[in-house]
Amino acid sequence: MTPPEVTKIEGIKRELGRKSASDLRASRRVPAVLYGPNVTDNIHFSVEEIALEKILSVPTTKLQDITIDGQNYRTLLKNVEFDPITDKPLHADFYVLSDSHPVSLKVPIRLIGTPRGVLEGGGRMFQPLKIMRIKVLPDKIPADFSLDVSHLKIGDALRVSDVDMDGIIPLDASSRTIVVIKPPKGALVEETPELEEGDEGETSDASASGSGDDGSSEESNES
Repeated sequence: MTPPEVTKIEGIKRELGRKSASDLRASRRVPAVLYGPNVTDNIHFSVEEIALEKILSVPTTKLQDITIDGQNYRTLLKNVEFDPITDKPLHADFYVLSDSHPVSLKVPIRLIGTPRGVLEGGGRMFQPLKIMRIKVLPDKIPADFSLDVSHLKIGDALRVSDVDMDGIIPLDASSRTIVVIKPPKGALVEETPELEEGDEGETSDASASGSGDDGSSEESNES
């Protein structure tokens, strides 16, 4: 597993209120909040819109070193609220990491290679699970889960239980299917793993990467 990239961000403390938030957005800054187990009072600040968009542009887990008034915070971007019309970020939540407190987040799954069943048998690759939910201490946070699928034949599958989870607690069921190689349309196969109810999605090309978000917060926080 690859450790996540760390992005440096300069934050500026902000006043609360609708007008203040509107003025910040007009100047291409996004209202934000810092919170966490070692943060006594939530810290309200703003970040440059372009800096936030750079974090969101790459589908891997990323950490942030945020500096506010000379104080540095190692954070995880937990949630972003977007404008439903313009899709511009309206507000961001940053969780301040603590070495002794595990954090819950979502990590994208990236598939590597071309399955044998696709190359040799004309099979179809389905990836019903593109993002995995985990609980982990900060020093074990992965950028993504990179899975080699080149050895998979028609009828083969990878499940959550097949992923190296050293020091990581999966929050998805261990039997959950991540990727499965189905036979060509119209062909028959004796045993092909069934997708769980609610699973869907076919990866039409032989190699694919799961796109993800940066995680959703389970803690309540002040906007």
